Amino acid sequence: MWRIGTSGWQYADWRGRFYPSGLGQNRWLEHYVECFSTVELNVTFYRLPKPDTFGQWARRVPPDFLFAAKMSRYLTHVKRLVDPAEPVARFLAATAGLGNRLGPVLLQLPPNLPAAPDRLDAVLAEIPDRMRVVVEPRHASWWSKEVRDVLVRRGAALCWSDRRARPVAPLWRTADFGYLRLHEGRARPWPRYGQRSLDTWLGRLTHEFSSQDCFVYFNNDQHGAAIEDALAMTRRAIHLGCPVFRPRATGQGEANTRECAVRDLTQED
Repeated sequence: MWRIGTSGWQYADWRGRFYPSGLGQNRWLEHYVECFSTVELNVTFYRLPKPDTFGQWARRVPPDFLFAAKMSRYLTHVKRLVDPAEPVARFLAATAGLGNRLGPVLLQLPPNLPAAPDRLDAVLAEIPDRMRVVVEPRHASWWSKEVRDVLVRRGAALCWSDRRARPVAPLWRTADFGYLRLHEGRARPWPRYGQRSLDTWLGRLTHEFSSQDCFVYFNNDQHGAAIEDALAMTRRAIHLGCPVFRPRATGQGEANTRECAVRDLTQED
């Protein structure tokens, strides 16, 4: 199944746009899961909460909900993939609190880190085979056969990504699942995505992953755009017959799945 969600769920300007004004922030996750089946955790990039925090999140979501988690910047940006054993072990120990609600692990690399396929291979070797791993390089030197071979051999997915409605990475398929991050669209109001862009990405995903799992996260959180675009893509995916996962109302939150609708896209890009 394909899962569509957002990168993070706790943004102040989503209050009144997605979260009811009177809903306490400690109930936002319960509201979020009424409309989405997955979320990408950004907090794990900046700091690792205690394992019990992850356990609390796991207990607050339905059994079929999945958290993607971004690897700590200590490994990717500070150590720059060198000596990965301890940072990876610490990350895995903390996120173990999510149990079977832990989905893919994302390694977002610094934009000023040139290709280092041997370092990447060493990092991937530290992560258990049972886990899904995604790599998002951001330096052009990573687009090589050697890097692609490392990803394929380790079963790690290359992160597909978009900025201004254009791919910013090769659309390689290197694993048996897909992962797409959308950072900024060209539609109005900024930074929304238009229907044309959403349909284009749905077409690309269908071509490569029609019978595989796929994870899509909108990272254009400003002004609630990520919420609206994630809902809009879900609606389009359902309309086009894509295998999108539909959240089931749990009764835990303030929202109702049937009310998870988004206004018409204001302008195509």
